[in-house]
Amino acid sequence: MKKGDTLYRIALEFGQSYRDIVAWNKLENANDIKVDQVLRVAPPDTGSAPAGGAQVGNVATGSGVEVRSLNSAPSAMPTNGGNKSGPRGDKRPYSDSALAELQKPDAAPSVEVPKAVDKTPATPAVVPPAATAAAGAAASSSAGDDEGRVDWMWPAEGKPTGGFDASKKGIDIPGKAGQAVVAAAGGKVMYAGSGIRGYGNLVIIKHTSSLLSAYAHNKTILVKEGQTVSKGQKIAEMGNSDSDAVKLHFEIRQQGKPVDPSKFLPSR
Repeated sequence: MKKGDTLYRIALEFGQSYRDIVAWNKLENANDIKVDQVLRVAPPDTGSAPAGGAQVGNVATGSGVEVRSLNSAPSAMPTNGGNKSGPRGDKRPYSDSALAELQKPDAAPSVEVPKAVDKTPATPAVVPPAATAAAGAAASSSAGDDEGRVDWMWPAEGKPTGGFDASKKGIDIPGKAGQAVVAAAGGKVMYAGSGIRGYGNLVIIKHTSSLLSAYAHNKTILVKEGQTVSKGQKIAEMGNSDSDAVKLHFEIRQQGKPVDPSKFLPSR
């Protein structure tokens, strides 16, 4: 994760509930996370862990996700600060006999004959192209099914200013303070609060396993985490929290990635 990130923002970026991330990582305090800390952002039973039970954590970075194995062997490091660990020299008083003993040649070291090693290369496992294509088609079909099950509507009255781009991650709908903000589709409230910098009073609703919507800069939040809401239900009042103008910043995220809301919302 990068400096300044919070668990709430990480949850938003990966389309997960921050409470789930707390549980998956067995965190005692959701606010006590550190830069470069390894976090699991998927349930343990999704197959994200490699064979042998080694957990894999995802670290949110400025450019993407770094996957690390938590049980990988660390680099060999000296345990004594780099000092010699061999026996110290034997200090004895000078004598002719002691000098003669020190000048004797060392005994020839014993040599261990290495055992024969089988150098036959292991045959790599090959995944048939048909199986790979089938898996990709199944994933795409699942995402498409999720899209088809959601009935969308505009979350507020007003005409968006500008369009969608990667930097904005959503669209802005200007309005008046106190104007109604409604759920663009039915779902469950994943987050309701002000813990994500740049979003002000924010509501996040999860609609399917891969789709969620976010409603930022509200004046007042009218729903609670865990609450089920229906399409068109008033969830907040428009405001300018963490913003220089009264507006609703609206996002739709698919598998954690921002997508253009105009591809989901009905035409006006």
